[in-house]
Amino acid sequence: MEPAFDVTEVFAPASPEFVADPYPAYARLRAAGRVHHYAPTGQWLVPHHADVAALLRDRRLGRTYLHRFSHEEFGRTPPPAAHEPFHTLNDHGMLDLEAPTHTRIRRLVSKAFTPRTVEQLRPYVEELADRLVRELVADGGGDLAARVAEPLPVAVIAEMLGIPESDRPLLRPWSAAICGMYELKPSEETAARAVRASLEFTAYLRELIAVRRKEPGEDLISGLIAAYEDGRSLSEQEMISTCVLLLNAGHEATVNATVNGWYALFRDPAQLAALRADPVGLVPGAVEELLRYDTPLQLFERWVLDDIEIDGVTVPRGAELALLFGAANHDPAVFARPAELDLTRRDNPHVSFSAGIHYCIGAPLARMELSASLTALLRRAPRLTLAAEPRRSPGFVIRGLQELLVAP
Repeated sequence: MEPAFDVTEVFAPASPEFVADPYPAYARLRAAGRVHHYAPTGQWLVPHHADVAALLRDRRLGRTYLHRFSHEEFGRTPPPAAHEPFHTLNDHGMLDLEAPTHTRIRRLVSKAFTPRTVEQLRPYVEELADRLVRELVADGGGDLAARVAEPLPVAVIAEMLGIPESDRPLLRPWSAAICGMYELKPSEETAARAVRASLEFTAYLRELIAVRRKEPGEDLISGLIAAYEDGRSLSEQEMISTCVLLLNAGHEATVNATVNGWYALFRDPAQLAALRADPVGLVPGAVEELLRYDTPLQLFERWVLDDIEIDGVTVPRGAELALLFGAANHDPAVFARPAELDLTRRDNPHVSFSAGIHYCIGAPLARMELSASLTALLRRAPRLTLAAEPRRSPGFVIRGLQELLVAP
């Protein structure tokens, strides 16, 4: 890494221009080295696919450090007391836990979140996707995000959890408020919204869990209540945090992969024409390529629990790595012509669903949802066009569009 390289001139997540298209900046980061210290957040940026893939599996790193150290021992300041409801909710979900607690919770969740459970949802997912698209077409078009991309995964996760239809409009606003905390430097206003949503969502799920204890059903919450391993079940807080995680992770990525993907297709008429000509043959590969091409989760963080060395640079215990998924998914060392959208790409080891013990448990469901909406739109709206240039969501970590106006 050349000393003259100023990472802050290249990596600018607060800049609308950078957020609009971070991929050229990623190319400069990769060319300049394998790891870069980013002073504004104190993180170490990792832009290469080989490093990101390896570090996601490296047990010297962790999503948390509290299983080994206190905040003070780790050289970190505890979060403000006012943020506690958010952290209680977030820190009991398996995404932010390490072994042995992570192992126990993931195994218990897997008992209720089986491949058979997911596959049984296929008729519901495909029928719902088809209905949403039919309604969009009947209305002469509209916002693809609000009309198809958002309601499909929210309804599917809510159906899995057994949340009554009348309550489902509450879910997306709660999720959006909570996910605001995953940006690099959330404001106090963002934190206040996340805390309020955490309290409301927790109270709602506590009541629903109480009902399911008395009247179990075929839903996932009933399955989580019934799941045991070695005589141990999930605590109520673990159940609540698991449900919120499944909702947040289960639809944020799907929503943004859908709108990012269609925006990419509209900008590449040749690829869109090929997809329309052979949807059966190309949709499965298209789902993977669209997840790679414009990655819905751009950055994933890991704490350094023991000193590690990357390309001769020692990253000390107590530091935080920012694994750049978007940069890894455009690494020319792994992907031929990475800046090109290629729906026929065969070798596509993207990291959009993470890797290692925190690999996305909902990846099969996300793929099913993306395939269902893509297929329905190709069939019901074969001449779908972009009606207006979209507005990019302001956040960097969770990459999406505020709206995607289309005409059938």
